[in-house]
Amino acid sequence: MKDLTQGSVTRIILEMAGPIAAGMIFQTLYLIVDLYFVASLGDAAIAGVGAAGTIMFVVMALTQVLGVGAVALISQAVGRKQREDANLVFNQSMVLSGVFAIVTLILGYTIATAYVGSITADEAARVEGVTFMRYFLPGLALQFALVTMGSALRATGIVKPGMVVQVLTVLLNTLLAPILIAGWLTGKPMGVAGAGLASSISVAAGVAMLWFYYVKLERYVRFDRKLWKPRLDVWKRLLDVGLPAGGEFGLMFVYMAVVYLVIADYGAASQAGFSVGGRVMQAIFLPAMAIAFAAGPIAGQNFGAGRFDRVRETLSKALLLNSIVMVSVTLLLQWHPDVLIAFFTDEAEVIGIGSDFLRIISWNFFAQGIVFTCSGIFQGLGNTRPALLSSFFRIALFVPLALLLSNSAGFEIQHVWYVSVATVLLQACLSYGLMMRQFRIKLGPKAAQGSAVPG
Repeated sequence: MKDLTQGSVTRIILEMAGPIAAGMIFQTLYLIVDLYFVASLGDAAIAGVGAAGTIMFVVMALTQVLGVGAVALISQAVGRKQREDANLVFNQSMVLSGVFAIVTLILGYTIATAYVGSITADEAARVEGVTFMRYFLPGLALQFALVTMGSALRATGIVKPGMVVQVLTVLLNTLLAPILIAGWLTGKPMGVAGAGLASSISVAAGVAMLWFYYVKLERYVRFDRKLWKPRLDVWKRLLDVGLPAGGEFGLMFVYMAVVYLVIADYGAASQAGFSVGGRVMQAIFLPAMAIAFAAGPIAGQNFGAGRFDRVRETLSKALLLNSIVMVSVTLLLQWHPDVLIAFFTDEAEVIGIGSDFLRIISWNFFAQGIVFTCSGIFQGLGNTRPALLSSFFRIALFVPLALLLSNSAGFEIQHVWYVSVATVLLQACLSYGLMMRQFRIKLGPKAAQGSAVPG
């Protein structure tokens, strides 16, 4: 366990964000490696895998229910020096991860065909998407255990083991992808099925490695079978914090699904361009998300310890760091976004659509950094409802505007990106306003003094 209530806040953020970012970068390489080999299979494969991949946002939403709940409750327990409560929360979150994994597999195999068919541009893309989904679902189900174990370590200030595991699993995925997708060495290419299978095997290996770490090396939070009996009171605590955060990611799924639906009439090339551009954007967001992920447990431990001055300082320093990151990548994407897209495909139409997406959407990166940072602090404070409210506000604006524009004369795909930029800017303003309100409620007038213990 690492005490996050002492020392330079900026230094702690950077020390934690570095390994978190490295781990997230390698985690995203799952998708990039798959996409690199899938791209050689044609537009239908890219579009199908991209469309099926949107279901990942639903699973991410559910993993966040557990991950965010664990970070908030465990970090606050650490700040209060209540190790017993931290262990109880960890073990109960692992029990819930098993429940969520089973539900994911049952629902995933039940609705995969109908869902992918509803948002793909043609039959070829639908077939590829459904095939990918069937092999990718086991990996998605195992994400619950992987995220929960990593989140518990992050709540105690430990981030390097999670990073190492993610690096090793991506290396495994990189080894398996060409073998399973393209048939290297075996001479039996599996196509998109191989992409899904490579990721599932790699995630399974990651779960096994983290499990070994907990059993052999971890000392603060540990597996304890006596704490595995379902405790509904603890589940309620986890869900109270985690459900709004999960809903926030769930709304990202709504956004992606609506975009695929709106641009479907433009064919598989348009969906492929958006798919590639979206994956690149996710990779670009990783440093900003890492800063926000680091800010959460820092705010949580200091809130639990009554160090309100450091909670405020965590917000201001994280906002500054994220602003530097986001402005820098915005300038980069205004220069040559096509270089990033061309790495995955040589088709001019796909490159053009993906480049336009990145060039326009990058204007909301600064605002997105504010949203990420506020979301991380909300998690540390143990109240994620404001983050969900700001995300719902954005989607409530984006969806009707995008659908209205798509049915109007002279509609072009770029109009959807401009609407996205505008709605994220408004979301950032709302998120910051809700953050200030939450400070007044949670921290109170003594927050500026920084020494009051929450009563």
